[in-house]
Amino acid sequence: MIIHRISKYKTIACISALILLLPGRFLCQSVKAMPADSPTDSLSLKTIIADIIKNHPTIKSAEEALNNADARIGLARTGYYPLIDMNANYSNQGPVIKLTIPNMGTFSLFPENSYSAAINYRQVIYDFGRTRQNIGVENESKILSEEAVEQVKQKISLAAVNCFYTLAFLQEAVRIKDEELDVLRSHLKYVETLRETGSATDYQILSTNVKISSVESQKVDVLAAISIQQAYLNCLAGYDDKNAPVVRMELDITAPLVADDSLLSFAFNNRDEIIMSKEKAKLANLKYNLIKTMNNPVVSFMVSGGAKNGYIPELNRLRPNYIVGIGITVPIFDGLKTKYNLLQAKSALNTIEYETETVKKSITAEVIEAEEYMKSASQKIVQFELQLSQALKAYSLAETSFKSGVITNFELLDASAAVSESRLMLLKARIDYTACIYRLRAALGERIYEL
Repeated sequence: MIIHRISKYKTIACISALILLLPGRFLCQSVKAMPADSPTDSLSLKTIIADIIKNHPTIKSAEEALNNADARIGLARTGYYPLIDMNANYSNQGPVIKLTIPNMGTFSLFPENSYSAAINYRQVIYDFGRTRQNIGVENESKILSEEAVEQVKQKISLAAVNCFYTLAFLQEAVRIKDEELDVLRSHLKYVETLRETGSATDYQILSTNVKISSVESQKVDVLAAISIQQAYLNCLAGYDDKNAPVVRMELDITAPLVADDSLLSFAFNNRDEIIMSKEKAKLANLKYNLIKTMNNPVVSFMVSGGAKNGYIPELNRLRPNYIVGIGITVPIFDGLKTKYNLLQAKSALNTIEYETETVKKSITAEVIEAEEYMKSASQKIVQFELQLSQALKAYSLAETSFKSGVITNFELLDASAAVSESRLMLLKARIDYTACIYRLRAALGERIYEL
């Protein structure tokens, strides 16, 4: 009974460990759109990730930021375009000053009612790089937004991998528990037959029933865990809440073909975090250069044409008129705003450099951790394959010995439980190995959603 309890605790611990790998609830946001083809058959990881990429609101939000970036680029380009407007005015003035000249009469210096209408055209001829720098800043901001979309896709895809393989393990765990129950129930019938001949006691039957009840209880826990994982998966992929997705057992992924001594350099060249840090540095440099252009002069061209009254000698007659000119605006003193903006931009550049070093250290730890976990899982597969082989042999010998009356049914059931436990641990090792490969690939910067 002690051995059986230890096996039970190992099983529960195994299931709990996989559940802890699940993505946080913050990833499970409500999804408005539900795919027309809600899955009813077993799903592949590729299908699930594709549905997540298509439906998850976090990704849609990140993609919408690209539209905003396009609008900002267009707004920056307006610096190259002219400004055209039209204005019209009417005014009544009084008193009207009049001038009397002998022998010529009396004249008004301006009309009592003034009318004017004009179309105005203003164009910046040269701003010494200000508009060009502003467009460069917005283009770089869009590149950064595109990288942010890729990073969001990567993180959610990795969460999907954890959920997928946890569900795959739990599904197989239920099957193993069902087989274990079949063995126990078959043994119970055999023992009940022996009792009729006086070769078995009520204690043996009761003990077998207790073991059956214990395995059934474990199965209930596993089924509950499956329901939880299915809810997470429905939430991630945008499936109907009442859907009960079944996933395939996919264990054929290959490890990254990168030499051990090149893993870190490969990760530094491909991780989204490093790429984004470089883009942030470029953006900060562009902003710094843009701020420096704020003190540059601006040369503008202006033309205005229309009609107005008030021209001597016929003050009330509307006549065409125009104005053409070139102007230059030279900043002299802006209250030290440019100076302190430059200091702030320089500080931002230094901060990005420090953040890049922090990201590199974090990536180094992730790569090493993922690689070690993968190696550990690979070694466990070999160990548990040997353990399962030995457990099967031990059970075969125990079954023969029991029928011969050499051992009791307790020893036989312990041998059966050891087989189920070994199969469960081997399955967990294989799934851990596969999940670790995905984890290592993600740590190296490979796109999980493109594998």
